[in-house]
Amino acid sequence: MSSNTFGKLLSVTTFGESHGPAIGCVVDGCPPGIAIAPEDFARDLARRATGKSRYTSQRHEADKVEILSGVYEGKTTGTPIALLIRNTDARSNDYAEIAQIFRPGHADYTYWQKYGIRDPRGGGRASARETTMRVASAVIAKKWLKEKFGVEVRGWLAQMDDIEPDLPKDAVIDFNVVGGNPFFWPVADQVPELEARINALRKAGDSCGARVNVVATGVPPGWGEPVYGKLDAELASALMSINAVKGVEIGAGFASVAQKGSAHRDEIRLDGFTSNHAGGILGGISSGQDVVASIALKPTSSILVPGRSVNTAGEETEVRTKGRHDPCVGIRATPIAEAMVALVLMDQALRHRAQCGDVGEVRPRIPQR
Repeated sequence: MSSNTFGKLLSVTTFGESHGPAIGCVVDGCPPGIAIAPEDFARDLARRATGKSRYTSQRHEADKVEILSGVYEGKTTGTPIALLIRNTDARSNDYAEIAQIFRPGHADYTYWQKYGIRDPRGGGRASARETTMRVASAVIAKKWLKEKFGVEVRGWLAQMDDIEPDLPKDAVIDFNVVGGNPFFWPVADQVPELEARINALRKAGDSCGARVNVVATGVPPGWGEPVYGKLDAELASALMSINAVKGVEIGAGFASVAQKGSAHRDEIRLDGFTSNHAGGILGGISSGQDVVASIALKPTSSILVPGRSVNTAGEETEVRTKGRHDPCVGIRATPIAEAMVALVLMDQALRHRAQCGDVGEVRPRIPQR
C-alpha cells in the first residue's frame, strides 16, 4: 500500500492494522534537542482513546508508547523517531460473521477492488485505530510549536447530530469547559442533552454525524507556499485523510457563498484585521491571525440496524454489524483533528525556515485582534 507518509521536511509514516500485534509510526525530519519522554504522550492519547467513557466504543487499549529510536537521554537527536503501541484488546471474533460481506459505508469493497485481498478484523488499515499514531506523532509537533513560537492548537465538538453549542456567534471558547467533559463540548449545561442523544442512538442501534472545529493561535505570518504547497490546501488534505471526514472548511468555508465581497473580505487596520473569514490564511500563506478549520464527520457505518449488501461470492445478503463501535465518531475526533493541524503547521514552519529564515520580521505587521 502506498501513500502512508505525509509531510515534506517533517514526515510521518504510520503502519499497522486495527487487530494486528501493534501500530506504529516513524517521524523523520524532527529537529534535535526537543525533550520527549514516554509519559508526554499519555494525555493526548487518553483524549483520543476508546473506552474512556460509555459514549464511545468500549475497546480498552493501554496505548502505552514505546520510543524505539531518535531519542537519547530524553531529547530528540535529529534522527528518525520510531514510536510503537502494542494492541492489547482486539477481539477479532467480533468480525467473523461479516468477514466475507462488504459493509455498507465502509472501505471493505474498495480495498477488495484495489488489492484483491483485505483484513476484515476491525477494518484493518482502514480502522480509526491508525489515527492513534497521528496523535502520538503530533505530541512532538505541539510541543515544538508551543516552545518555538507560542503556537497552540486546540479543538472542540461544534455540532453533534442536530445539536449545536448554545453560544453567541463568535463567542470565545472556554477550553477548560471543553476539556472537562467526554464530548469536548464548549457548553457544560448541554452535556446532559448530548448524553441523552447518544443513549437514544445506542438503544436504536443507530449513529449520527458531527462537526469538529480547530483553531491554531499564535501562528506567525508567512507560513505556507503560494501555489502547490498552500497552507490551507495542505490542511484540507490532512484533515480529509481522517477516517469518516466528508468535508473540510477553512475560515468561513461554505458560509462565504452567501456573503458579499464587502462583508467577506477581512479589512486591515494598523490595530488588526477587522474579521477573520479567511481563517488566518491568504493566498495559501498564514496572515498572523488564528488559523481556523472545521471538519464534517459522517455517521458511523458500523450499526446494529440491518442493511442490504453483497458478499465476496457476489451474492446479495443482509449485514448487521456487531462488536464495539462508536455511535458518533466525532466525539473523539477532536484530538485527531488537532494532531493533523499541528503536524501540517510544524512541517510548514520548517519549510519556511529553510527558504526564508533570513528574511526576518517584515514591517508593518498587523496584530491579531
